[in-house]
Amino acid sequence: MNKSELIKTVAEENDISMDEAVTVVNTFFDCIREELLQGNRVEIRGFGSFKIKEYEGYKGRNPKSGEQVEVKPKKLPFFRPGKELKEFLNK
Repeated sequence: MNKSELIKTVAEENDISMDEAVTVVNTFFDCIREELLQGNRVEIRGFGSFKIKEYEGYKGRNPKSGEQVEVKPKKLPFFRPGKELKEFLNK
């Protein structure tokens, strides 16, 4: 399922317009992004949690040329599924 399919499903299941569904879905994603940007963890009970993992920079190697390159520190989003979601998927 992609974002537009999610919007369509939200609109149909809640009997709202597509514009209202777009607002709902975008607001949901924006809230998660903002919390992660501030360094906060986002937990949706029964579904899972999102957090940011920070990785230090390191020296890597270009596989094509063999040249050593500096890889900058980075932050990546991480999702951990909740117990209920795992149980649901493994019935």
